[in-house]
Amino acid sequence: MTTQPQLLSPDELYGDFFRDVQLSSVFTDSKTFVDCIPKMPPDTLIVLYNSEKTKPDFDLETFVRSNFVVPEKAGSHYVSDRSISTAEHINRLWDHLTRPADMPIEGGSRVALPHPYVVPGGRFREIFYWDSYFTMLGLRDCGHMDLIHGMLDNFAYLIDTFGFIPNGNRTYFLSRSQPPYFALMVKLLAELEDNDSLVKYEPQLRREYDFWMSGRSHLTTGLSTEKRVVRIGDKTYLNRYWDDTPTPRPESYREEIKLAEKAEKRGTAPETLYNHVRAACESGWDFSSRWLADTTSMATIHAADIVPVDLNCLLYFLETMLRDANLRDGGWKTAYGDLDPLVVARQQAIQQTFWNEETGFFHDYDAIAEKQTDALTLAGAFPLFFKLATAQQARRIHDRLKADFLQPGGWVTSLHNTGQQWDWPNGWAPLQWIIYRGLLNYGYVETAHEGRNRWLALNDKVFKATGKMMEKYNVVDDTLTTGGGEYPNQDGFGWTNGVYIRLLKEVGKR
Repeated sequence: MTTQPQLLSPDELYGDFFRDVQLSSVFTDSKTFVDCIPKMPPDTLIVLYNSEKTKPDFDLETFVRSNFVVPEKAGSHYVSDRSISTAEHINRLWDHLTRPADMPIEGGSRVALPHPYVVPGGRFREIFYWDSYFTMLGLRDCGHMDLIHGMLDNFAYLIDTFGFIPNGNRTYFLSRSQPPYFALMVKLLAELEDNDSLVKYEPQLRREYDFWMSGRSHLTTGLSTEKRVVRIGDKTYLNRYWDDTPTPRPESYREEIKLAEKAEKRGTAPETLYNHVRAACESGWDFSSRWLADTTSMATIHAADIVPVDLNCLLYFLETMLRDANLRDGGWKTAYGDLDPLVVARQQAIQQTFWNEETGFFHDYDAIAEKQTDALTLAGAFPLFFKLATAQQARRIHDRLKADFLQPGGWVTSLHNTGQQWDWPNGWAPLQWIIYRGLLNYGYVETAHEGRNRWLALNDKVFKATGKMMEKYNVVDDTLTTGGGEYPNQDGFGWTNGVYIRLLKEVGKR
């Protein structure tokens, strides 16, 4: 069993020194410093800093670079061969994105994991929760079953250690999770091997469910919220994203201090803003117009008020997995009662809360305004992936997807061009897979194949031009480099590699 050192986030560990570094722009990217490794015990380093900073010739950047190991981007030393196929490039790249089991390091932010794992790439030098499911899709077809086993065991270890799967294995991620894909990972392994993975990972599936449903018993009649649970009316329980830490994220400290100043001018307290920003980060969609009251201003983010349709589809699937385990085990009960009624109740709640007959699409729900949001995003197609839509709903979703979301390079994330990275004109690998499988579930084969082929062609084009697999792509104008968000586009890239390989395998099935 891996023994963890004291698990303090860098802002807690270094105090005023941390603030001084992050606000001084020693590094262009705020994430760089929180991933640095100190060359001496943190307490000793802070004493040294307090002594050195009073000297007239003190230079903060020199001090930091002298006393910390500055991390490199994952895969930064890999030299691509653009003469080979994209698939062969990905096969060669897996080793460069794979990390061995971790050794705990005092003062470092990495939470040590007991098994090897794949990182996304670029500035993302740690395992990420929901990324890993889509990465596993490609690892499967590249024959890396050992990595799939190891990554699942790492996530089980995180659940056993913390009671949930953090955003990633960093101390500054320990206050939030990400979209709950663990059940889909377990299903993936069960489909690949003739064994009952559900037996092995059932305890962790139960604990993850308890994490998402924590506080449910405290909710009163009507509209009420508690942690990640929302009660609407007398019987409807759904979920939202949440992080109750009312401070700037250490990995985006400088940016969020500035954002809080803008929000205060609009009457939003900094602590409230930080909660909403962190909730959006738990969603994985950081950031998107779906979380903004005013799509022109990030300062209007209110993600913790939103009940997301995609999150509730994922939790529906988790409940079905637990129900299957329940039936096998002879009818154990959760703290919330029998699972079958919970599955049925969530299925009905998804229909009643998120479906919009006028637009022919599923929308998120604003729990404070007590109405659906206006945002049309690919999150509204998740019911297709989980077979939660009726045939009539699927037809209308298909028609809107084809008319509005299908672009020259694949499926665009939203219809709002806000400058946020989870909006127009960007397309993301995980959503390409969700839409592809969702359309196939309802027989829309031609449209599914068209979206798949456009995405693969765009990936191929960018690889031939740059030698890179990107975190996201401009699917609207494939002559332009994609962008948006608070950091440059990253290359690597775990989930893009995984989805590309899996979709390419699908082409071979024709």
